[in-house]
Amino acid sequence: MQNIEDFLKQHRITEIEAIIPDMAGIARGKITPRNKFTSGESMRLPQAVMVQTVTGEYPEDGTLSGVTDPDMVCVPDPSTICLIPWASDPTAQVIHDCVHFDGSPVEISPRYVLRRVLALYKAKGWKPVVAPELEFYLVDMNKDPDLPLHPPIGRTGRAETGRQSYSIEAVNEFDPLFEDIYEYCETQNLDIDTLIHEVGAAQMEINFNHGDALSLADQVFLFKRTVREAALRHNMYATFMAKPMEGEPGSAMHVHQSIVDEETGRNIFTGADNGPSKMFYHYLAGLQKYTPALMPIFAPYINSYRRLSRFMAAPINVQWGYDNRTVGFRIPYSGPSARRIENRIPGVDCNPYLALAATLAAGYLGMTQALEPTEPLVSDGYSLPYQLPRNLEEGLSLMAACEPIREILGEKFLKAYFALKETEYEAFFRVISSWERRHLLLHV
Repeated sequence: MQNIEDFLKQHRITEIEAIIPDMAGIARGKITPRNKFTSGESMRLPQAVMVQTVTGEYPEDGTLSGVTDPDMVCVPDPSTICLIPWASDPTAQVIHDCVHFDGSPVEISPRYVLRRVLALYKAKGWKPVVAPELEFYLVDMNKDPDLPLHPPIGRTGRAETGRQSYSIEAVNEFDPLFEDIYEYCETQNLDIDTLIHEVGAAQMEINFNHGDALSLADQVFLFKRTVREAALRHNMYATFMAKPMEGEPGSAMHVHQSIVDEETGRNIFTGADNGPSKMFYHYLAGLQKYTPALMPIFAPYINSYRRLSRFMAAPINVQWGYDNRTVGFRIPYSGPSARRIENRIPGVDCNPYLALAATLAAGYLGMTQALEPTEPLVSDGYSLPYQLPRNLEEGLSLMAACEPIREILGEKFLKAYFALKETEYEAFFRVISSWERRHLLLHV
């Protein structure tokens, strides 16, 4: 706690937002005055927070978090403390880990699930290196959820009417917003790299520099909140929905990943001859084999599967190829030390802790089981059949039947995750859509 107290004193902090990421990646926690936070009294939250759905409901099975609705203890991670740059008073935020009163981890906590997978790598002397790329849309403020979304007005007074991939001028339309985003990220030590305009109208992408998986998950968690806050201050919304607008491409969280030897720092994806190693191919094969069963994490909502369609800048299968953006796993051109795999399947609506845990789990299983991948695809991946689940129900069925995934991510976590997703699906299924009223009301 000394590091935290020094930080609070240095920045004259008056309030602290003590936060945890829930299953959806939403920040939950408490806002406390400084003297309360430093008093030594631990923060507690109900364990049920971890199984609250994105709609605010809970699974009927009370045993998931304890039938008596018990508390869990939230322990601050000193490495995560940073300023909240948009707060009116000097305010800090600290990400917490969740433990039981005996000190054992809360196994359904997303941050713990990632720690669990990283511990497997550490036991082998390996260290994952990841670099997420986040796509998102800027949209006009829309207070009626029944109305379609539209691009916001830029500095020219006009909204985008066409796609502007990699356009500098299209990004410049929102310069004041991005200046705030960069300033906010710098204040929070979020290690972002480049900004580009993506394919969709007012669709942007910000890339993170490569680094430690847990640190990058924390940064993505904070970044989403940062972008939404910055956008609100410029009278627009930023959305990380996977498919927010009909007719426009969806938004992904591509993850570049490699593994280094902890002792030597050598990239184990590269062999002694500077070519791809056996571990590279085993890891790739693990992604191919286990990704379909991990889709409820990579594509966690009904809306997520709308993104995964042909010719819409999103993969539909688990093929791989060199510098091929039409497949699930792209191998970018690079030098031997930077050899990596880009997983293009996760949507940006995923929980970053769970998505990184899932992609690393698949690669770990591939390496430890010495799996062999298919041949690289040199043609258009969209011309091949779908290999990914087409909806959340199918994905959950595949996940439930996959014993290796259950073992590596944890029985308690998967049981809670299944129940939460089934509860969310039931809430969605009760809604009658405008499409149904338009086409069925008077015609069937």
